[in-house]
Amino acid sequence: MLTTKQRMYLRGLAHNIKPCFQIGKEGLGDNLLRDVLNYLNKHEIMKISILNNSLVTFDEATEFFTEAGIEVVQKIGHLLILYKHSDKIDNPIKLPR
Repeated sequence: MLTTKQRMYLRGLAHNIKPCFQIGKEGLGDNLLRDVLNYLNKHEIMKISILNNSLVTFDEATEFFTEAGIEVVQKIGHLLILYKHSDKIDNPIKLPR
């Protein structure tokens, strides 16, 4: 569980990041989750765009990623900012206490 200070810090880091994945007609599935987890193991933070033609709501996407152990930092417009700590990278993000 992230604190408010940690969420603010992660939002600042994600400001310059472009969306890496898009959720479209196919919705949420195992392939998307696998790809997102692989990406987060290498980068720890990412943005995902939910397209207009998608039947997925923000609440469904938030629940889907939370169940997989991924923190949803913020919802902005059609974007989700996701974070998951990884020990596999050389310089992990150091969150404020």
